[in-house]
Amino acid sequence: MVKVSVILPVYGVAQYIEKCTQSLLDQTLEEMEFIYVDDHGPDNSIELVQKMIENHPRKDQFVFLKPEHNMGAGMARNFAIPQAKGEYIAFVDSDDWVEPDMFKSLYDEAVAHGGTDICYGQAAKDYLDGQPTEILKNPEVEAGPMTREKRCYFLQNYVSLFWTFLFKREMIEKYGIRYPESRSADDSYFVTCGLLFASSVAHVDKPFYHYLIRPGSVCTTKDSTKYQKRLATFRSLMAFLKEKGVYADYKDEIDFIYFKKGYLTSVFNYVYNSLEPKKQTVREIRSEMLHQVPDFAKNPYIRKKCTVRMLDRMLHCCPGLALKLIPIYIRKTNQVV
Repeated sequence: MVKVSVILPVYGVAQYIEKCTQSLLDQTLEEMEFIYVDDHGPDNSIELVQKMIENHPRKDQFVFLKPEHNMGAGMARNFAIPQAKGEYIAFVDSDDWVEPDMFKSLYDEAVAHGGTDICYGQAAKDYLDGQPTEILKNPEVEAGPMTREKRCYFLQNYVSLFWTFLFKREMIEKYGIRYPESRSADDSYFVTCGLLFASSVAHVDKPFYHYLIRPGSVCTTKDSTKYQKRLATFRSLMAFLKEKGVYADYKDEIDFIYFKKGYLTSVFNYVYNSLEPKKQTVREIRSEMLHQVPDFAKNPYIRKKCTVRMLDRMLHCCPGLALKLIPIYIRKTNQVV
């Protein structure tokens, strides 16, 4: 029986993929499979992996898939999900790496609590330029049934660390959870859905996953249209959650996620990635927010957050000033947008 299926989209990561693959070969959990999706990259990443494993005892645990054309990371993961055989599914980016006990620790913890729908750890944010490693932590909730209180707390505080999670495959298939077509914030989409549909949860407080910040990666490459993709992702998320009938039950939490990650982060994306950001575009992004969350001013989470309310007020009343201050704020807080 395959206990954990690990899915990796592969595109242009020849410099990093051997370290990533070695960290998978070193896993202490034996019953695993590793699904590499060749997303038509420009280098020999897949060939490097195949050479590494050709005489390795775990060779038969490796599966290589290749869609007809480049799909982007999210859709490449979707391409692999129906092929996965594991009791749980995990996602690893092929330029990152993981600790050898990651999947055994998470799997054992999930099983110890009755086979929870999700089980998560923490991550370390590593920099190539010598900056000190940062620990990225998910909110901590007690293991067991995912009560309304736990779900609301997690939704209010989570940070989209999708590769720190094991997701039960049965849950993913039952609710049709997939990554959105838009190539931005697809991790936020998937994690939000996982948190809303999971009936039980467990966690291990250890930074198993090493998230590499490198030049040229998707998260550090400037793209002046990135905000449009992010807005499309959150538009799809709102529609999906309404279709599945969970939006009404968690309206405050979902609207708060949209306000922070859909609206404000889209503004940050646009301003940071544009040579000459325009006030009109900021107004259009805010208009989209008003369409999705017309009663945002009544949201209890937004009302508690003085900083986000001040940011919105500035964007509404003084967009020109906001365009000058946001880049300074991003640099000072070292945000990746």
